[in-house]
Amino acid sequence: MGIVKADMAVSLDGYSAGHDQSLEHPFGQLVGERLHTWMFEYGDAHQAEVDAIVGAGAYIMGRNMFTAGRGPLDPDWKGWWGDDPPYHGPVFVLTHHARDPIPLEGGTTFHFVTDGPESALRQAREAAGDGDISITGGATTLNEYLAAGQVDELRLHVVPFTLGSGTRVFDGVPPIEFSSTSVRHTPEVTHVTLRR
Repeated sequence: MGIVKADMAVSLDGYSAGHDQSLEHPFGQLVGERLHTWMFEYGDAHQAEVDAIVGAGAYIMGRNMFTAGRGPLDPDWKGWWGDDPPYHGPVFVLTHHARDPIPLEGGTTFHFVTDGPESALRQAREAAGDGDISITGGATTLNEYLAAGQVDELRLHVVPFTLGSGTRVFDGVPPIEFSSTSVRHTPEVTHVTLRR
């Protein structure tokens, strides 16, 4: 059986998104793409980290990672990534609103889980087989799995600016002991891999 991994781009002060997330500003109006510039503008220099993010057998994400807003899901919305998301496998989206699965190009299928994080993890384990499971975000979803002791490996991608407020990794999470297994630094980001 694979392990549960999580990747999260964060500001120096630990925020993965600002306030006022919307379809126009997925990470908040003041954040823009700054948390992911390393990936989108300097992807070649960070190819190993990008490959690791999308190298799992199944994925779990929170609703805001799939779309902004609250209430019923827009039946025409297929996610931020267009018709060929980078996951190329089953993605389990935590939500309070049921929706039929959305199969897309490249093997990605979004499944909508309304009965909680444990159910999403169980379904992801079944779908992944011997492969790893990746918790892709956001911070609220990651924090739920961290608090439950379900994350075996945490990869933080620390971007050199502070945000000051928003949604922060580790909020509400009890103390956890990690070992640092690797650190790689570039001018755009510092990649830190931690193991429980």
